[in-house]
Amino acid sequence: MINRQKKNLIGFVLLTLTVSALLFTLSQPNSQNEYFFEAKKYAYDKENGELIFYASGCGSCHEDPDPTSSTKLMTGGLALETEFGTFFSPNISPDKDHGIGSWSLAEFSNALRNGISPKGTHYYPVFPYASYQGMKDKDVADLYHFIISLEPSNKPNKQHQLIFPFSLRRSVGIWKQLYFYNDKSPMIMKSRGQYLVEVLGHCAECHTPRSYLGGLKKDLHLAGSKTIKNKGKAPNITPDKTGILEWTEEDIVNYLETGFTPDFDSAGGQMVSVISNLSKLSRDDLTSIAKYLKSVKQISSN
Repeated sequence: MINRQKKNLIGFVLLTLTVSALLFTLSQPNSQNEYFFEAKKYAYDKENGELIFYASGCGSCHEDPDPTSSTKLMTGGLALETEFGTFFSPNISPDKDHGIGSWSLAEFSNALRNGISPKGTHYYPVFPYASYQGMKDKDVADLYHFIISLEPSNKPNKQHQLIFPFSLRRSVGIWKQLYFYNDKSPMIMKSRGQYLVEVLGHCAECHTPRSYLGGLKKDLHLAGSKTIKNKGKAPNITPDKTGILEWTEEDIVNYLETGFTPDFDSAGGQMVSVISNLSKLSRDDLTSIAKYLKSVKQISSN
């Protein structure tokens, strides 16, 4: 009887060690989607860097929410409340101690498109690297140089307040195995509008429902979802009757420029900052976005 109990205990310990080793291996930060710039040289295009900055919505998450702050741009601190806990956007100003001033272009790219920090740790996917992985090298380089040209801020970063086991950053590696690394090649961009919506604008991050582990439900792409703060809802933006079927391309362009819908309602919540960013894009770009949204799969939202 005792020998049998010992065998069971040994078996349990061995199983636990095996599972632990497997999880440790699977959660290891790696560079399956990493892009190296190596010897490539890019002539910095400030105008394009600024355009990518606004199209990507960097200021929406990383601007200091404190109205009394003297240096608001890229200092971080915005609270993002989710069912996993509260995330705080980091300082990504050019400050060398608290921001990204000491990062190389390759490190910036690895963070942006692979979700791995210069220290080799995972970033939580509240940072939309799953969308940014499709960014073009030139756009990454121009965005990097544009951010580095901004005013630095020495504001310290806030620690995320997450529930266990999501508080273990290593657990993000398992999430990546499920929702990131298994999709090894970014979507092939067939148009400027698709690139702006799916990659730079990362519209799916808010407008697509998520699983209980936070992965996007791709069969409901852009069909609407509750917002990141769980207040209200990001609407269906597919050409369905529950979405934007009745909107013309001109209606969409006008909305992205002014924030006013065809029925004279106005954008609210997080969309206000999105409109503030997108309104800085050219009309050609906004028209490209409109054309693409009118072409995506029609999905009815519940």
